[in-house]
Amino acid sequence: MNIESLVSKAKQVCDNRGARFTPIREKVFRLLASAQGGVGAYDLLEQLKLTESGAKPATIYRALDFLSELGFIHKIESTNSFMLCHHFDHIHPVQLLICDSCGYVKELHSTVISHELNNLAAESGFIVSGQTIEAHGKCENCKD
Repeated sequence: MNIESLVSKAKQVCDNRGARFTPIREKVFRLLASAQGGVGAYDLLEQLKLTESGAKPATIYRALDFLSELGFIHKIESTNSFMLCHHFDHIHPVQLLICDSCGYVKELHSTVISHELNNLAAESGFIVSGQTIEAHGKCENCKD
């Protein structure tokens, strides 16, 4: 899906939920939509400053918090970075394959893995409230 289609879909989700897709939020969304892997908050800030000279760290973190709350992005905990979720119009399990060489991130949606984790957790009396599974290795282009 191209960036304009993603932005249009995000605006529709915001309208449906009564949330404001402000110009800054849209710019951060677009920056993440054009990225190939995870992007750190300060890298996003530097890119945002090209058009918003007054942007500060709080500007980025507020936008990232908003985008995360609406399910538009995933936080990659192991690299402290963020990536756009192209499937934000529905709730889904998330598994991330992260290339340690080039930074490429592939998003998977295995309900089998999700159910197995939930079942194993339930056997231990644990209730999973959210899950993002991260696996590190090398992508097809870097594996040689």
